[in-house]
Amino acid sequence: MSARNSQQNKAAAREKLRIEREKQAKKDKARRQLIVGGAVIAVLALAGVVGYAVVQANQPGHWEKAAKAELVKPKNTEGEDGLTVVIGKAEAKKTLELYEDSRCPACAQFEQAAGEQVKKDVDAGKYKLRYFGATFIDNMAKGEGSKNALSALGAALNVSPQAFLDYKAALYSKELHPEETVDSFAKDDYLLKVADTVPALKGNAEFKKAVEDGTYDRWALDMSKAFNKSGVTGTPTLKMDGKKIDTPQTAEQFTAAIDKALAG
Repeated sequence: MSARNSQQNKAAAREKLRIEREKQAKKDKARRQLIVGGAVIAVLALAGVVGYAVVQANQPGHWEKAAKAELVKPKNTEGEDGLTVVIGKAEAKKTLELYEDSRCPACAQFEQAAGEQVKKDVDAGKYKLRYFGATFIDNMAKGEGSKNALSALGAALNVSPQAFLDYKAALYSKELHPEETVDSFAKDDYLLKVADTVPALKGNAEFKKAVEDGTYDRWALDMSKAFNKSGVTGTPTLKMDGKKIDTPQTAEQFTAAIDKALAG
């Protein structure tokens, strides 16, 4: 091989090597740009997720929105705000005030012992019943069941006073009342399951829609505020025309306490 051909071959080899290196350098640059671009996109995506989470966290919750919603008063209530719930015959001269929280286990015990007697007394005109609903257990035990059940009671009251009393009794029943720490009443499906045991509410489309739509959520919150302003600090609390009655443990004790209060 001549010296000239050897030099040409070497030059061609060097040129080929240079071209390969340039190609590899371009590939490496493109790969670095792709990696950097992907990292930037990932960071931006993460920032977007975090930002969305922060915005969502700062959004008012369902019950915060309900507190500012338009007030819908159930039928069979009195007063401008619909918070006066009085059930019974107009000619009854005495009024039994009953303060309860739907999640309250002691309220469930009272209702199971004396709830039926209360309904009999009211039907007989022995006294009227005024109901005050509380939701403080939602704060103590955490959850939304007290508020949600009170709203559902508003939907039952909108059907009729009897439906209200029957539904309240069902909520407190031994078979369906959950443990205080179990927030079953926060679920609309569970409240509707309880309602299926009440003839006036079973298959009642208007009642079902009111529960699922939270029609009386604002009313329930306002009722809870009224309870908080009443000075009553525990449930169940019974008063006859404003005078407190010791909470009885049996139907017999209840009747004796009521007779004493009526005579006083």
